[in-house]
Amino acid sequence: MDVSVIAIGALILLGGAYFVYGRRLDKNFGIDPKRDTPSHTQADGLDYIAAKHWTVLFGHHFASIAGAGPIVGPIIAVSLWGWGPSILWIILGTIFLGGVHDFGSLLVSMRHQANSIAEISKELISRRAKIFFSTFVFLALILVIAVFAVLCAKTFVVQPEIVLPSLGLIPLAIFAGIGFYNLKLNQLFVTFLSLIILGVLLFLGIYFPVKITIPQVFNFWLVILFLYSYLASVLPVNILLQPRDYLSSFLLFFGLVLGYLGIFVSSPRINLPVYISWNTESGLLWPMLFVTIACGAISGFHSLIASGTTSKQISSEKDVRKIGYGAMVLEGVLAVMTVLVIAGSFSSQSSLNEVLQNKGGPIRAFGEGFGKLTHSFLKGHGGFFAILILNAFILTTLDTATRICRYIITELLNISNRHFATILVIGLSAGLAFTKKWEKIWSIFGASNQLVAALALLVISSWLLSQRKKFYFVALPAIFMLLTTLGALIYQFKNFYREKNFLLGGIALVLVFLALFMALEAKRVLRKIKG
Repeated sequence: MDVSVIAIGALILLGGAYFVYGRRLDKNFGIDPKRDTPSHTQADGLDYIAAKHWTVLFGHHFASIAGAGPIVGPIIAVSLWGWGPSILWIILGTIFLGGVHDFGSLLVSMRHQANSIAEISKELISRRAKIFFSTFVFLALILVIAVFAVLCAKTFVVQPEIVLPSLGLIPLAIFAGIGFYNLKLNQLFVTFLSLIILGVLLFLGIYFPVKITIPQVFNFWLVILFLYSYLASVLPVNILLQPRDYLSSFLLFFGLVLGYLGIFVSSPRINLPVYISWNTESGLLWPMLFVTIACGAISGFHSLIASGTTSKQISSEKDVRKIGYGAMVLEGVLAVMTVLVIAGSFSSQSSLNEVLQNKGGPIRAFGEGFGKLTHSFLKGHGGFFAILILNAFILTTLDTATRICRYIITELLNISNRHFATILVIGLSAGLAFTKKWEKIWSIFGASNQLVAALALLVISSWLLSQRKKFYFVALPAIFMLLTTLGALIYQFKNFYREKNFLLGGIALVLVFLALFMALEAKRVLRKIKG
């Protein structure tokens, strides 16, 4: 089968869903463009700041939600279960689960003073639910920050060409932020000038790679990244975090365009199997595929972004579909591209498995595949650009996760000093990163991430019911994700117990009880509201 035919079909389905199903969500949630948003009613010059334009906020939001997940997860799934089930879940999950989850998280947060979904669960479900939910989210974010800092530091060491454009974006973002908000310069002018400078940085990075020859260079980059995360957390959101993510998003957009251009120009036939097996060494297709492909279809981390930074900056409810649902659709487009890049560039299943197991893993596989499909116009630079895109994803997730973790710890422990809260977050994350203790618990993150999605959908369902609105289109995805997460956690618990890995087994068991507790709490509240 021709890869380009599948690409066209997927793009039509995802694009059509934005206009058709997205409009239904506007109606079902009761979008009101005349309603004041928290960015105006609670403006504080630090966190609550109305974005200059919805496109600026879209760039920040998309760059933040699109971590390495929509690339790494689909590649692993293709190697285990085949490209058919993978692409089917991405499309259906994006339209009916992920988009609804992101849209609902953003709007419900806006209707509750832009508080986090975890904080809102106190009002809609119970105080106990809020404590459990917030604690779990806080610990999950600490893990995300640690792992993404490690991944980025490793990339700086092995791919020194990306250091200059990656770090050069920091002062460039400050320039753009000051230009947008302090000097009130034209958005197109600032954006165009910034992208020209970014292009120069990319060129200089290729020919002048930053190779640091000091002992413990990996630890050096970790320190630099944590210092950057601190600044991104404590500075006004419109000065560093938002414009950096906005400018980074153009790298991602450019990568999407080049990736699909490569698919249509080379138009290869797929040599990998459409379906491999229901039962693999990593588990059954259900539930394990649905937690392996997370960000490309639905991800609990998105609810933290939507209700963390984005809800504090959005200017009007009319932009909720563009940013909440639209960014998720675009991430689905990215995940589809990833599947097709892998399916269209590797000649056999064994050649893909060889790269995944012995030659660098999913990131290397994506770089090779992207390089092959874009070779006719990027020549030998396709692989470099693919790695740069991945690193941009990782950095934008790292800085936003740090800021959101500060919000969570402020809500949970009532710590008002943003500097102290951020230092606490970075201190815990650095402890995991430098000691490599994150490696012991990262394998269970996929299921825990999807658990956050299930819990967020439960909160959104509770809000819809409290407003006497239709809620089945959120409740059904919530039930599906809850059952899927429970299935994955129970499966992992059995494996950990068999391997006598009592740490991970204990964590999996705790997560099972957390999911059941939240489900019972939500059921009790829903019955009370309906009664």
